[in-house]
Amino acid sequence: MSLPELPNTRNPRELRKALLRLRMEMHRQEIRHESGQLLEPVRRLRGMGGSFGEGLGFKHGSLWGIGAVVALGFLTGKGVRSGNLARLIRVGTSLVPLVRLFLNGRRP
Repeated sequence: MSLPELPNTRNPRELRKALLRLRMEMHRQEIRHESGQLLEPVRRLRGMGGSFGEGLGFKHGSLWGIGAVVALGFLTGKGVRSGNLARLIRVGTSLVPLVRLFLNGRRP
């Protein structure tokens, strides 16, 4: 936090400029503080996502969590009710090799 230098003169114009600089700095700090408060839930979610897989004892826990949510969306969505189960099975089987490639490519 670096505050602008205050002028040593009594010139009203210079004093107004210094006051404006101080107000701008206060506004920047207020925006920084408010954005930090707004982003705090996102930081907590990132922390929980990183420790989710470690807590369950297997790698790529967040990836599996996202996959489970997507699978539930496909299985309970409108496509299943209207009879497009075959389409969903085709999409699922086409994604299995990609998931395997991703998981095998990340292992040392």
